[in-house]
Amino acid sequence: MTAAPATLSGQGIGTWNAYMAYHDIQQIRKAGNYLFVLASNGLYQYNLNDGSIATYDKVSGLSDACITNIAWNSRAGRLIAVYDNSNIDLVETNGDVTNISDLYSKSMTEDKTVNTIRMDAQYAYLATNFGVVKVDMARAEISETYNLGIAVARLALDEGRIYARTASGEVWAADLTANLIDRNNWGRVDSWRPGIFDLDTSDYDEYHGLVSTLSPGGPDYNYMGFLMFKGGRLYTANGMTNLEDKACVQVLEDGEWTVFENDIEDRIGHRFVRIFACDVDPADPSHVFAGGQTGLYEYRDGKFVNEYTIDNSPLRAAATVDEGDKEYVEVTSVRFASDGHLWLTNSISPSTSLFELTPDGEWISHHDSKLMVEGMGRSLEGMDGLMFDSRGLMWFGNNHYRQPGLLRYNTAQSELTAYDRDFANQDGTNLTLTYLRDVTEDRDGNIWFATSAGPMYVTPQQIASGDATMAFNQFKVPRNDGTNYADYLLGNISISAIAIDGANRKWFGTSDNGIYLISADNMTQLLHFTTENSPLLSNNVMDIAIDGQTGEVFIGTDRGLCSYMGDATDPAEEMEKDNVYAYPNPVEPGYTGLITVTGLSFDADVKVTTASGALVASGRSNGGTFTWDGRDSRDRRVASGVYSVVTAKSDGSKGTVCKIAIIN
Repeated sequence: MTAAPATLSGQGIGTWNAYMAYHDIQQIRKAGNYLFVLASNGLYQYNLNDGSIATYDKVSGLSDACITNIAWNSRAGRLIAVYDNSNIDLVETNGDVTNISDLYSKSMTEDKTVNTIRMDAQYAYLATNFGVVKVDMARAEISETYNLGIAVARLALDEGRIYARTASGEVWAADLTANLIDRNNWGRVDSWRPGIFDLDTSDYDEYHGLVSTLSPGGPDYNYMGFLMFKGGRLYTANGMTNLEDKACVQVLEDGEWTVFENDIEDRIGHRFVRIFACDVDPADPSHVFAGGQTGLYEYRDGKFVNEYTIDNSPLRAAATVDEGDKEYVEVTSVRFASDGHLWLTNSISPSTSLFELTPDGEWISHHDSKLMVEGMGRSLEGMDGLMFDSRGLMWFGNNHYRQPGLLRYNTAQSELTAYDRDFANQDGTNLTLTYLRDVTEDRDGNIWFATSAGPMYVTPQQIASGDATMAFNQFKVPRNDGTNYADYLLGNISISAIAIDGANRKWFGTSDNGIYLISADNMTQLLHFTTENSPLLSNNVMDIAIDGQTGEVFIGTDRGLCSYMGDATDPAEEMEKDNVYAYPNPVEPGYTGLITVTGLSFDADVKVTTASGALVASGRSNGGTFTWDGRDSRDRRVASGVYSVVTAKSDGSKGTVCKIAIIN
């Protein structure tokens, strides 16, 4: 396989992109006239002759994500890249990539983590937590594995012997001519030549100054636990990631990344870690609020403006820490209402946990006992996914095992509804949930939410009834096997994220099974991407956001951000001649991809005809988009000519016409 830099322009339907960080330089290896750079666990290549940069990722040819070690073998002319899961790629300067998956695939009880790499002749010796792995770089295969029963931190090859040192300083050695697979041929030694275990940092020392001035592009961090697409921009934040992660809000617009100011610890007087969520002021797109582990943060044009915490707001530190501890003022969800009022949740607070901040700076508390953990003297511990539906109702979930729940707040009447936590479905089955998160609304007014037992929803009729004890719905998909049996849609699959595309289809992210696309009627699984069958960076999907104008589906994972170009866009209210168009147009000789028609209304009827009016193809739009493969009903490539795309609304009323020129 050959790797090449991913590009933003011309991304076609069904293609992938990766948005990897290359900010923190970890290792540098010189390879002739090139430098290979490991940065933020990603890989890029710098050409010392012309200054060009090529980034490598799973979309452009690598086999995995999150590289931990690299080393160059000059005899084989290959770089070895080892991942945190022990997968191995061999990379050449021309972009060719060869995968060695044996260690990754091998079933063993021992920890397979690779700590360091030592080169000798055409071989790479990997120091692992169970022993040593010898890789033949020229033949692209694992030659031998030495299971020593010790965690090897560093290796040395010196005067015909191999030395393996543990983290505690113990050293084991053997003659290279011996059968190294036999553990009895290894013995503990007390002396060795000084310096043989030193790591080679000469390339890093020589070129770090140069590399630090390079800009491969991408975000600064791979923390992508929260995604939001709004106003042509993708906003990303840590979300519920690791406790020590540097707080970050990063914004992607027109292919360029902006990182909000986060070097502010000296100004706020405490650590600045983990941003859970953010939102944009509807009156001013440069004005952003972000909620995090340490409080509420205000930004203008990406610059830090203010921190709201225990001494300048009604926010409170978590009930589990000292009341003066500013490092645990947990604002876990934020959302602007259409009137410009900011709503936010203060999880684990000893008292009020739902607040409203007006545009003029007034704080309004909305206390309700139903927001408290029963018998524990603190508020719900993971209030998440705050959103307003088309009715103006505010929804959020409690994303915590102790008391997961679905909550609704009528802001006009200051009325909170906490739905029954027995979680009985429409068949009377009680479900045991460990979390509930990511509440969203589909185009039919149903409210969907992600749970540990699969996706669930409530209908507009149930919402209107106001019944807090109603059953939740799990959609039932008939088996169509001659029985009356049906299965719950993605039943017992841990759903972590939900997004609705322009065609009212559901994208479901999971915590360990990749991402699914389900049809608008919920009956059909259209796509299922995993790390095994796609460039998806991780099967642990943390959040999903969709650019409704292009159909790009952004997927935040625990290993970084990637995207899939979907075939559905937001529908237009009216189909107008100036807004309905096809691309590519003209279709040049040799093009075999999809031809896309955009600017359509929801579920529009589309017919492709010849100049004489003969029907060539027909179908319905996915949201505002229709795609055609350039073939007729008999699966033959159509002849050169100008074709008309005739559209009509779903109710049969007339739409508009656009033309496509095809040149074979």
